[in-house]
Amino acid sequence: MAQKKSELEELFDKYRYDKNISKKSRTWFEQQVLLLSKKRITPNQLLSKADNQLTSNALPGKLYMFFYDPKTKDTLPYYDRFPLVFPFRKTPDGFIGLNMHYLPHKLRFMLMDRLLMFKNNDKFDETTRLRYSWGMIDGVSKFAIAKPCVKRYLSSHLRSPLIDINAGDWSTAMMLPVERFVGATKDQVWLDSRRNGT
Repeated sequence: MAQKKSELEELFDKYRYDKNISKKSRTWFEQQVLLLSKKRITPNQLLSKADNQLTSNALPGKLYMFFYDPKTKDTLPYYDRFPLVFPFRKTPDGFIGLNMHYLPHKLRFMLMDRLLMFKNNDKFDETTRLRYSWGMIDGVSKFAIAKPCVKRYLSSHLRSPLIDINAGDWSTAMMLPVERFVGATKDQVWLDSRRNGT
């Protein structure tokens, strides 16, 4: 008997996009983000619908969303309270990863598309992971846009469980307008990222 899908899985199924969307136009991206914005999807809604997709353990190469309160927030120019992160290294007190929210939607897909060269299989299911390290992409021109996304997260400053996003839903997760920047607008953050990622 088929296992019943969680509300979060049903949400992603409803708004799932094809895996080749990085080739689509800027207008198409803007239309999809607008569509999702009209649904007024919020971080709290995603967290409440996650059901069995919640975890406390961030595995490198998977994709997670979570609430976060930085230890050094008083000295940061801005930060994201609800990151969307591909961890690439565990640390004794947390993990380091790429927060895709620091890029505008089109660049998120460009970066994700390039990172897929490191996927361990073509199933795009719960077994799919990216196997890479910062050393493998640092200094490589096609990964320059990743530089502003590198962030360190302390486990003690997580303010929610991690939502473990199935690889089949990575594209949809990139579209969700749930970034929550404090200290700057998303447009300001994205402008800085464009400047620092080239």
